[in-house]
Amino acid sequence: MSPTREPWVVGVSGASGTPYAASVIRALLDAGEPVDLIVSRAARLTILDETGISFRDAHWRTDLAAWLGTDEAALHDVRHWSAGDFAAGPSSGSYPAKGMLVVPATTGAAAGIALGLSKDLLQRTASVTLKERRPLVLCLRETPLTGTTLRHLVALDEQGAVVLPASPGFYAGGSTARELVDFVAGRVLDAVGVPHGLYRRWSGTLGEAASTPAGSPETAPRRGE
Repeated sequence: MSPTREPWVVGVSGASGTPYAASVIRALLDAGEPVDLIVSRAARLTILDETGISFRDAHWRTDLAAWLGTDEAALHDVRHWSAGDFAAGPSSGSYPAKGMLVVPATTGAAAGIALGLSKDLLQRTASVTLKERRPLVLCLRETPLTGTTLRHLVALDEQGAVVLPASPGFYAGGSTARELVDFVAGRVLDAVGVPHGLYRRWSGTLGEAASTPAGSPETAPRRGE
């Protein structure tokens, strides 16, 4: 009997910041992790606006390959679920999954998850992830935050979710937008224990990032750049 496939569910909501999602997905695939993908209706508009790529259910594999900057063969262990499909596998707690990463997460998605509204498959899957006590990470991108949103984030923390704002650290030596994006994506993966090489980790040595020459292995471009 073949082993049960246990994917990470990646939910992409409509906040600006789709490069964060692309970096997380690429790194999961590079780590040999299967991925189940849910792209909200609002996120499709954001992907189109930020990349010029239309994300379509009927052509999702072609569109995803274009978005990630890879070929379709690299997506052999990716499964896509429409955001309106409430009969999808991840909508049930009996569906095997390691956990869920919502990248980027809108404040609206955070509120819906905190309140258990399940207005679409993304929110429903997040609710299932919480009730099954699986890891849930929300990479919140919006700013500033209202008191209402802050209360929703506290509620999510109390329910066991990891609230991880898209806040890049400059100590890793990032000097390009891509490097700063990868730092945030790496922190998302750190939260669930997935190994990666997306950023230079703090070693305790001041000035180390500034002294690393451009083009060194630590700053070499990765797939899709």
